[in-house]
Amino acid sequence: MDEKVKQNQINIELNDEVAQGIYSNLAIITHSSAEFVLDFVRVMPGVPKARVQSRIILTPEHAKRLLLALQDNIAKYESVHGKIKDVQGAGGPVMPMNFGGPTAQA
Repeated sequence: MDEKVKQNQINIELNDEVAQGIYSNLAIITHSSAEFVLDFVRVMPGVPKARVQSRIILTPEHAKRLLLALQDNIAKYESVHGKIKDVQGAGGPVMPMNFGGPTAQA
């Protein structure tokens, strides 16, 4: 292996608890001038209350890298499994509150 490539490698650990993952069917995204906040929520049918399961805070640069990585992975997924149906206007849960900044849902 090239020495330069070896120097740039990071050893990433994944413990058993984190490896289980957390299910989320709603993401609420807010941002300030310094950071993007991604709140992952699990909304259950018939339950009027939902709780944030996980919050990820990113710099704007890392948020853009995440966007590009998701676009790349979705393109690879669709090339194997077919186009993912368009979810624009799919009638997901209405979020009546604004947590203090511009908001988007995914």
